[in-house]
Amino acid sequence: MEKVIFQSPQNGEALEFYVVEQTTIGGVNYLLVTEEEQGDCDAFILKEVSEDHQTEATYEMIESEEELESIFKVFAELLEDVDLTI
Repeated sequence: MEKVIFQSPQNGEALEFYVVEQTTIGGVNYLLVTEEEQGDCDAFILKEVSEDHQTEATYEMIESEEELESIFKVFAELLEDVDLTI
């Protein structure tokens, strides 16, 4: 599983996540990430919000409940063998 490091925009703290799955919907990239490589743990869905001129990708947590639920369903279908719950 690929490990990526994100920098928090609030305090600059480095946050490490494992990328479980990624998908593109409507031209927008989404990542399903976890803090642990294996076992039961919290998962987060991140949405790419990069500008065209940026050299590195920028992601943020999804704030809209409606968007979160619809993207969650896509990841649940992609990961049939994994038990995902909101």
